[in-house]
Amino acid sequence: MLCALSGEAPQVPVASRKSGAIFEKRLIESYIAENGRDPTTSEELTTDDLLELKSSRVVKPRPPTLTSIPSLLSVFQNEWDAMALETYSLRQQLSQTRQELSTALYQHDAAVRVIARLTREREEARDALSKVTVGPSAAATNGDRMQVDSQALPDEMAAKVQATQEKLSKTRRKRPVPEDWATTETIQHFQPGYTSMALHPGGRSIALDPTGDLVILGGGDGSAGIHSISQNKLVQALEGGQGQVTDTLWWESRAIIATASGQVIIFEDGASRAQFTSHSGRAAALALHPSGELLASVGVDKSYVFYDLSSLKPITQIFLDADLTTAAFHPDGHLFAAGTSRGQIKIFDVRSGAHAADLDASGAIQSLSFSENGTWLASASAGQSRVTIWNLRTAAALRDLEMGGPVSSVRWDYTGQFLAAAGPSGITVQSYSKATKEWSEPLRSAVPSVAIQWGPQARSLMSVNGAGVVTVLREGE
Repeated sequence: MLCALSGEAPQVPVASRKSGAIFEKRLIESYIAENGRDPTTSEELTTDDLLELKSSRVVKPRPPTLTSIPSLLSVFQNEWDAMALETYSLRQQLSQTRQELSTALYQHDAAVRVIARLTREREEARDALSKVTVGPSAAATNGDRMQVDSQALPDEMAAKVQATQEKLSKTRRKRPVPEDWATTETIQHFQPGYTSMALHPGGRSIALDPTGDLVILGGGDGSAGIHSISQNKLVQALEGGQGQVTDTLWWESRAIIATASGQVIIFEDGASRAQFTSHSGRAAALALHPSGELLASVGVDKSYVFYDLSSLKPITQIFLDADLTTAAFHPDGHLFAAGTSRGQIKIFDVRSGAHAADLDASGAIQSLSFSENGTWLASASAGQSRVTIWNLRTAAALRDLEMGGPVSSVRWDYTGQFLAAAGPSGITVQSYSKATKEWSEPLRSAVPSVAIQWGPQARSLMSVNGAGVVTVLREGE
């Protein structure tokens, strides 16, 4: 007979009524006192459940404590018993830990398989969405019908785009810098001259009207409004937006906003004149064609939409292979650029919808701005402190400008001399000299911003931060 705990022949053998296992009496009594269970079956066990087995044994005299070899051997025996109990407990814990680890590994493997399957199904759903075609019976907002997956613009709109390109391309290169335009020295003396209270917290854009006095702002809660800088007050509230206002712009005297729910809303005199819901997700950005008759919106549903502003109808929607984050029209109006969440800038011919070029940047594209020289495009990527200048003739990066902090918005001025960049760490202006073909930095301000716009004659900069505070930088007294 061997003890189930120590593996040795017991001096006082007992058997468990629950499991039938044989133990050394002193060992099992110690185990029961500590755990209250049978060590082999984990059933509840008391000393009354132990059955003493008869065996021949020699009665040992009680030795004096630690004064003789027999007493020392007894102490050693007690230590051995304790070690045997501890070893058995450790083996049980090791076995339980192995079972738990096996279960956790199995669950992790199952979770990985489920994630892989869901990812595949998501990509298949997106691919199917990009190929969907709306039939003739599908109606858009306000009863308008929208053509989906069409590439070319209608002939009438294509002719307007062509006429605008021919007109602007002839005069743009020969256009002199206006006499009253800001100079590098003027911008060097920019400092905060106006700061508003928190207007629309959580917004991401600011739009300035040609007079330099009225700005459109939107907030994270869908609220939007037109504010007067000179009067320092709300002029008109723009209601009807659902979700965060993602972008704003002016169309003549009308305000246009895009929202996270996919809405594009045109306001006139404070009232909604037209509303479009062409995007199935967030409408990320807006862009107005130089002709003033074509509006573009891009969204996370991987599509961009063109709207005819004369008829207030969407006329084409083109799906791509990535979420779209920002957009801009070329100064001549013949090219359209869309930034993606994958770090690509996709450029298209506006009239035909044909793909013209891809520019590969690093990180999701935050902002795009074409230079008035017609050959440069500035881009800012999420988390990057550099602004990349692209040469449209070679479809390659021309220069990286270090701005000293993350950049969320970039804007060229009307003459193409000055490039403003804004981010949470402040505002920076880079100046390019055509005579020396060199860059300089006339301004670096610590005004945190999420969006920026040039004022009239580039004599001021309008910015808004995440709290909805508008700051105007202009030449100090």
